[in-house]
Parts: sequence; structure tokens; C-alpha cells
Amino acid sequence: MDPNFWQQRWREGRVGFHQDRVTPLLEEFWGAIDLAPGACVFVPLAGKSLDMLWLAARGYRVLGVELSHLAVEQFFSEHQLLPSRRESAYGVHHVAGEIELICGDAFALDAGILERCTGVYDRAALIALPADMRERYARDVYAHLPSGCHGLMVTLEYPPHQKQGPPFTVDEDEVQRLYARDWSIEVLARRDILAGQPGFVAEGVTSLETVAYRIRRR
Repeated sequence: MDPNFWQQRWREGRVGFHQDRVTPLLEEFWGAIDLAPGACVFVPLAGKSLDMLWLAARGYRVLGVELSHLAVEQFFSEHQLLPSRRESAYGVHHVAGEIELICGDAFALDAGILERCTGVYDRAALIALPADMRERYARDVYAHLPSGCHGLMVTLEYPPHQKQGPPFTVDEDEVQRLYARDWSIEVLARRDILAGQPGFVAEGVTSLETVAYRIRRR
């Protein structure tokens, strides 16, 4: 999947993956992660997610990364935030309060910047990537998070023959295959959400579940 795909989606406003509210599973289960306030939480493929504001409001430092400069600009402008800016090898850093959002490629991040992230919140990153990129993402990006890092991962599951992603279906077996070597994985919840997703229904999807995982790096 070419980065231009996502850039084009943002230019055309085809961002149905963006939610106009905080993710319910984040609100419900973040407390189960038991991450101390003040910890830095990594949010990959962040878009302009309201979840970053929710985390910051609860005393966490947020380190997000997003490829689209339009998404980054919209995030700060829509919330009347005036970020400072600086450039590094990782991209352009935008910082406002407890939120640092890098306009850059998540695959370019390394331990030099991710080692401070003792938390991770992944709602729309893993499921945004095709299978070959999910392999690379789990192997390369998550590998730079420190031992003891823990967080919340949210996925989708639907019959793969019924829809072409993104978002892609990522079932529990795949999550285990991608992460179990280095991470402990626990299913916190599995919810049927098909009735609230008319776009999936229109595409002929007959079953749609969202799954929340608690993960911890050994």
C-alpha cells in the first residue's frame, strides 16, 4: 500500500475511519491497562483522533505519528491548539501541551524516540495495513518499544472474502502470530458492531466484531 493512498484519502476527505467521538473501548478498558499518569503513550497512524485528547486530558503524554500533513493540521486547528514545530529525522514534530504529533512515517521511527513510550494505543494502525505490511509493522515498529511497555490494541474481524480493506480484518490467530513471541496478549472484550456500521452492511458484510486486547511487552 503506497503512502500516496492515504494522502489521497485525506485530500479527498474520504476519512470514514475517523470517529467524531472517543473510542468507546478506550473509555471502557484503558483503566485495565494500569498505566501511571504521566507516562508516554505511543499512538501510531494517529490521524486526527479524539482519542489523543482523551489520553492527554487524563494526564498522559501522547506521542502520535501520522503520515498526512492535512490530518495533523486539522487536528490542531479543530481543537484551537497552536503547536510549536521542529524538524528531525523522523519528520515534523508538532507539540501542544502533552501532545506531540509527528508528521512522518511510522516505519521510520526507532528506539531513539520510542524507548520513552511505556504505553501504546493502537486502534486504527494494525487494521489499516495489508498483510505484508502488518508483518513488517509488528516486526519493526513494535520492536522499538521498551520492555514492560503495555497498552490497548483494537481490531476488527469480518469474513475476509466479503470486503477488501482497509480497514482489514485481523483475527485473534493473526494477532497471536504477529506478537506472541515478544508480547503477552489478553482479550478484554469482543463486541458485535455490525448494526452500527451501515457502510459495512452496504458492502455485503454479514458479521463484524471489534476486539480489544491488553498487550504487554516482555
